[in-house]
Amino acid sequence: MIEDIELETLINDVYEYYGFDFGSYSRASLKRRVNRIFHLDGFTHFHEFLSRVRYDPEYYKRMVDEITVNVTEMFRDPAFYRVLRNEILPLLGTKPFIRLWHAGCSTGEEVYSMAIMLKEAGLLHKSIIYATDINATVLETAKKGIFPLRMMKEYSENYRDAGGLEDFSSYYIANYGIAKFNEELGEKMVFSQHNLVSDTSFNEFDMILCRNVLIYFDNDLQKRVINLFDESLAVLGFLALGTKETIKYSISPTKYKQFEKEKIWRKVK
Repeated sequence: MIEDIELETLINDVYEYYGFDFGSYSRASLKRRVNRIFHLDGFTHFHEFLSRVRYDPEYYKRMVDEITVNVTEMFRDPAFYRVLRNEILPLLGTKPFIRLWHAGCSTGEEVYSMAIMLKEAGLLHKSIIYATDINATVLETAKKGIFPLRMMKEYSENYRDAGGLEDFSSYYIANYGIAKFNEELGEKMVFSQHNLVSDTSFNEFDMILCRNVLIYFDNDLQKRVINLFDESLAVLGFLALGTKETIKYSISPTKYKQFEKEKIWRKVK
């Protein structure tokens, strides 16, 4: 197990050597992830691990990838997608053009879920989905639109629970244990690297989704990110967070109205 003081040394060294700031990440979750890679890669002494991170840029990159990868799935929390399908998309559909931002999109499962929803609502042709993550490796996976075939049964159930009525398997081609999603979906996506810790706003959006990413950040960084989203969201736009996340302590409560029981807020001014 890595000691707290060792974790602080790692945070400081990574910042000093590479300019990457883990300082605002929640310590408990960071410690869990560093411990995991420490054991996974067979280290027994912290100084060996630290030295490898300092002097081997490839290994440093692997460590950042491992620490910043977030678990995701298609139509995760189907009840959220039902509200999206039945209540949010009809409102977004009144716009001439719809810009969406998936922040912290990981390997892209939720981006493809959104594209499927937009297609079924007849809105995909006038939408563009910006999908960003800090982790370049997961973005490469997301761009390809290729997911493990073994997951499709579960995703298909999520899709149905989210109110999907089509044959889910019509959205992908199965081949050698993988499911490749239709290019028509991918054509409406723009993937790029973006760091929520240090980067600024890059557009104005009608909906921003950042689900189950803020839980890894400390309170100050959560506030910073919520304010970044606020700057990036059009009036009457929607912000969707994960089940354990809130904007309550970050922004004036009169600016947003919570939508239903799900973690969706509408910017009212």
